[in-house]
Amino acid sequence: MLVKDILNAAVKPVFSFEFFPPKRDEDWETLFETIAALSPLNPSYVSVTYGAGGSTRSRTHDLVTRIQQETGLTVVSHLTCICSDGDETGTILENYQNNGIVNVLALRGDKPAGVASIDEAIKDFPHAIDLVRFIKTNYPAIGVGVAGFPEGHPETPNRMKEIEYLKEKIDAGADYIVTQLFFDNRDYFDFAERCAIAGITVPIIPGIMPITTKKGMIRMSELALGARIPAPLLSKVLNAANDTEVASIGIEWATSQVQELIDHQIKGIHFYTLNMADATLRIFNNIHQ
Repeated sequence: MLVKDILNAAVKPVFSFEFFPPKRDEDWETLFETIAALSPLNPSYVSVTYGAGGSTRSRTHDLVTRIQQETGLTVVSHLTCICSDGDETGTILENYQNNGIVNVLALRGDKPAGVASIDEAIKDFPHAIDLVRFIKTNYPAIGVGVAGFPEGHPETPNRMKEIEYLKEKIDAGADYIVTQLFFDNRDYFDFAERCAIAGITVPIIPGIMPITTKKGMIRMSELALGARIPAPLLSKVLNAANDTEVASIGIEWATSQVQELIDHQIKGIHFYTLNMADATLRIFNNIHQ
């Protein structure tokens, strides 16, 4: 089923989960234990990421196909522009269609290790919009999502220009937007309003990932697309006695985010799981108490 149809038919917010392909073979079964643990929450779809430069490309395709075959869940596969050409991408999409996978998330992607600049890794798709156009022109039955940045794209400081570029991707055929993680819902609501002003009417799905360790919080802030940590959350985490307490703080904060988003009747919420079930399960338990 196409994600756009799932979202358009929803009468209440739907939920989706993101996983990444394990690098070690022995971690695959652990991942499927996580998927099994989260399946009772009835996700409307799940997504599977790519590594930088498509470094996990074959594992991504293997995981997407296995989830589709073994669980029956609707699966969204990430596709990136970096290190990808039209022939390779066409082969991937044909394989997906043959296996009943009809949804992708079209992304520019991160610079792979060992490459001095993004330009060196570009082949046929300089920007995500080029990938969207390729998919919708050659594989119109494939549903396409794109990324959004509630705190602003770090490479496009002009936010009006940022939303203009996003609108071009929607006009090229993208069906919905899923956002990077954020910790202040005001950033999401402001982003959604900016999109509305620009005439973007597709669903904008907020991405949520709770802080569970101090090290994880630091990593979130250091990434190229790092999230802004609000001062009240930062203070609580830094003053926590241990990571068990950090996890409780982060899950409580994420629960409040999710509940407010639900109260605003958004179309769906996307959880970045890091291949672990506990935090997501606790958030769901909190919001259904």
